Amino acid sequence: MKKLILCLAFFSPICLFAADSTAFIRLNLLGYTNQAPKKALLIAQQRIGRKFQLYSMDNKSVVPIKPLLSKNIPWDPFPYNYLLDFSFVKDTGTYRIQSTDGIIVSPIFRIGAYPPVFEEVVRFMQNQRCGYNPYIDAVCHPMDGRSFYGSMPDKSYVDARGGWHDAGDQLKYLITGSNATARMMQAWEWDKKAFADQYNAWGQKGSNGIPDILDEAKWGLDWIHRLHPTPDQLIHQVADDRDHLGFKLPNDDPADYGFGVNRDRPAYFANGQPQGLGKYKSLATGVANLAGRSAAAMAMGYRIWKLDLKDLVFAEQCLKDAKELYAMGKAREGYQQGNSFGAPYRYNENTWADDMEWGAAELYKATGEPHYLEDAIHYASMIGNYSWMEKDSTSHYEMYPYVNMGHYALWQVAPDSIKQKMVEYYRHNLDRIMIKAGLNDYGVGHLFVWCSNNFAAAVATQAILYQHMTGDNRYVAMMQDHVNWLLGLNPWGTSMITGIPAQGDYPLDVHMPFWRIKKEVIPGSLVDGPLWSSIHEGMLQIALSEPDEYKIFQPKHITYWDDWADYSTNEPTMDGSADLFLILTYLHGDGK
Repeated sequence: MKKLILCLAFFSPICLFAADSTAFIRLNLLGYTNQAPKKALLIAQQRIGRKFQLYSMDNKSVVPIKPLLSKNIPWDPFPYNYLLDFSFVKDTGTYRIQSTDGIIVSPIFRIGAYPPVFEEVVRFMQNQRCGYNPYIDAVCHPMDGRSFYGSMPDKSYVDARGGWHDAGDQLKYLITGSNATARMMQAWEWDKKAFADQYNAWGQKGSNGIPDILDEAKWGLDWIHRLHPTPDQLIHQVADDRDHLGFKLPNDDPADYGFGVNRDRPAYFANGQPQGLGKYKSLATGVANLAGRSAAAMAMGYRIWKLDLKDLVFAEQCLKDAKELYAMGKAREGYQQGNSFGAPYRYNENTWADDMEWGAAELYKATGEPHYLEDAIHYASMIGNYSWMEKDSTSHYEMYPYVNMGHYALWQVAPDSIKQKMVEYYRHNLDRIMIKAGLNDYGVGHLFVWCSNNFAAAVATQAILYQHMTGDNRYVAMMQDHVNWLLGLNPWGTSMITGIPAQGDYPLDVHMPFWRIKKEVIPGSLVDGPLWSSIHEGMLQIALSEPDEYKIFQPKHITYWDDWADYSTNEPTMDGSADLFLILTYLHGDGK
C-alpha cells in the first residue's frame, strides 16, 4: 500500500505501476550528478519489445533510450533484465523514463548536483543523542554509568554520559561512536563550505556560529573525553542487551541493571581481556582498535578546533587525549570487542593495525613528530590490503571500520613511495569488488551480511578516496552503482535511507522507537539492508508483523523487509548513517 500511495502522491496520473505488473524500472530515486554514469534497470517477467525514451519534464524534450538485454544471469523472480544507459545526458533537470506507449513509467528523478541531504543525516545524529536529546527535548540516561572491568572496584560511579544511541536500541559503543565522530570531521574537511549552521550545540533550532556537523562531531569528542578519565583508562561500551525490552523513548527506559529501573547502566572498561557479565563472552587481545581510532578522532579535533574554529583550549585537550589514547593502543596492541549479555550478537571487531595507522597518521599531521609517521608506515604494512572486500563472508562488524581510513590519512602525509603503496592497497580491494560486481546487473559486489548497506557505502567511499588520491576514474561507475543501490536501483525499488528522497519510496516501518511510538519519520538514517536469505532465516525472533509489500520482488538469495519487526534488515544505525557523510558531500559537489 505504501508504494501505491507514494506513487499517486508524487508521480500523479502518469505513474502507472499497475499498468504492467510484469515490468518495473529501477533507478536512483535521488538522481544522478551531471557527469556521473547514469543507468536504470528494467526488470521484467517476459521479453520486452517496447521502445523507451527519456522525457525531460523541464523542456518537454524526448531522447530515445535503447534497452539492452543483459547477458548476466538475472536475479529471480524477474528472468529478463534490460539495461537503460543514459550517461550521455548531462543537462540539469527533472526527468522520467517511459515506454513510448506510456505503459511502463519510471519514478521522476533529477540530474544535477545532489541537494545537501547530508544535513538530514546530521539531524538523525542529533536525534540519536544520549543525555540531552533535542528530539524529545528531555534528558535521558543521566546516571551512566557504573564501572566494570576497570581499575577501580566494580560498580563504582563513572561519568559516561553523552554519545549516541547505537540504533533502535539505546546502547552506546565506542567501537562505532569513535568512527562516526571521525567521519563527520572528514566530511567537513572535504568541503568546508557545504555545511549549514541551523542548530546550536544542543541540537536546538538556531545558529551558534559553528556548522551543525561540527557541533555533532564535538558531541562525540566530548563523549570520548569522558570515556577516557585517566591516561590509562578507556570505557568502550555503556549498557548491554538487557536494554532490549521493546520500544521506548530514551527518557523512559524500563531497563534495570541491578541499580533500579531507568537508573545506572554498566560502563565497560577496555582491558584487553574477554568480557561479559552474562552467558555470552566477548573476545579480546588488546585495546588498540578503540584507542587508535579514538586517537585519530581526537587528533582531527585538535586540527579543526585550532585552525578552523580558533578554540585553542578545546584543541589542546583533544591533542592531549589523542596522545594518551595512542600510547594506550601502542602499549596494548590487539582488539576489544563489544559485550552482550543474553544473546549471541555482538560487535566482533578483530582488526586493530588499521586503527593504529589512522591514529598515528593523524597525530603526525597534528604534531609533525616523525615517530608518528614511522609508526603509521609500520602499521600500514601490517594491515596491508586485509579487508572484508577480499572475502566472501564475514562476521558481524569483524573487519570494522569497513574502509581503512588509515591508508588515506597516511597517503595525505607520506613520501611518494609510501603513497603508492596505499594506492595499491585500495586498488587491490576494489578490483576484488569489481569482479563480483560484474556478475549482476545491479553492479554491486558487497557482502549481504548483517548491515550490508554499510558495506555498499564502504565500496563507494573507498572508490571516491581512490579517485581523489590518483585522479584515476576506473572505479567511478562501480562507485555510482553502489550509491544507486542505496538509493533505489535495487530489486525492491526503494531507497535505503529514511525520508530520502522526501517524495520517493524509502524505509518507513523501521525498527525505531520514534516510529513505533510516535509514527514520525526521522530522515537521514541508513537501515541495515538486505541479508542473504540463508542468514535472514536464522536470525532470532524475526517475523513479519504484516504482509510483505515487496513480496513479488524478493529474490531467493537475499531478503529485505520494510517491517518494524525485522531488526536485521530494517533497523537504522548511527554508524551506518555516519558513513554516508563523505559520499553525500562528494555528490553535492557534483563528484568533485
